Amino acid sequence: MPRWSDVPVLRRVEPFVLAVLTAIAVAALLPAGGAVATGLGWGTTVGVGFLFFVYGARTAPAEALRGLRDWRLQGSIALATYVLFPLLGLLLVAATGRFLDGGLVAGLLFLAVLPSTVQSCVVFTAAAGGNVPGAVVGATASNLAGIGLTPLLAALLLGSAGAGPDAGSVGRIVLQLLVPFLAGLAAGARIGDRVRRHRRPLAFLDRCVIVAVVYSAFSLGVRRGVWQQVRPAEVAVVLVCAALLLAAVLAVAWWAPRLWGARRADRVTVLFCGSNKSLATGLPMATVLFDPHVVGLVALPVVLYHPLQITVCSFLAGRMSPGRS
Repeated sequence: MPRWSDVPVLRRVEPFVLAVLTAIAVAALLPAGGAVATGLGWGTTVGVGFLFFVYGARTAPAEALRGLRDWRLQGSIALATYVLFPLLGLLLVAATGRFLDGGLVAGLLFLAVLPSTVQSCVVFTAAAGGNVPGAVVGATASNLAGIGLTPLLAALLLGSAGAGPDAGSVGRIVLQLLVPFLAGLAAGARIGDRVRRHRRPLAFLDRCVIVAVVYSAFSLGVRRGVWQQVRPAEVAVVLVCAALLLAAVLAVAWWAPRLWGARRADRVTVLFCGSNKSLATGLPMATVLFDPHVVGLVALPVVLYHPLQITVCSFLAGRMSPGRS
């Protein structure tokens, strides 16, 4: 029976988390500049477009629509992801915003409106004896909705802030995210099976693009002196906020489904799908939505939340395993 140390996602995610942290460290010591930065910028733009093309191609719309019939389960996941999280994010920012740089405030709110992960929350759900088909559908629907909802909610929450998405964001979202995604969705009938069969190499490429996005964003922040304005105390505040967000959502996502008489398996599904936030989707979106000079700061809360959710949810999945002695 799975223990927290046996959850398969840990063996895949830990090197990825290490790669992201390494990219940040390298950017701090050797930030990209000149022609390298220009080439990296073009490369990450193309790479992000390719990622969303792949996301579209591997989506099976018919399967997702069938799973959406369980509206109470899927509604609970959606409410946790796109209502509970933003409300808690606003409360935390109201309490701590005066201690933080504007870019970090934007990053906390951006974290709160991101879609769920797919792979991680499904694995956690399976390990804890949850409703795996419901998790697959919920996570997929969350990511599909996030292409439109995340920019919209970010604009609503940050519209009055200088670090928020600007007017050109709509065009960039359409060109860099929506068009490739729709193209992939249209091509899914022909190439979808092949994309799903080659999930591992494509996942590796996916992570390479994200690491490049992290390095590019943090390099730009270093070159512009952004990080000289961030105090260690601010990073500590962001980390505490991320931990409070995770703890609060986990508590609500576990207990609230009892109001509609949810089975244990469905409560497990809401617990993990409602509390996870996607680094893979978030960082590429941040490069499209935000001005380049604040992307590094906006990305920091997302980067800090990711290993935290993996560690805590892995532990919970192991503790909740049906066969645990």
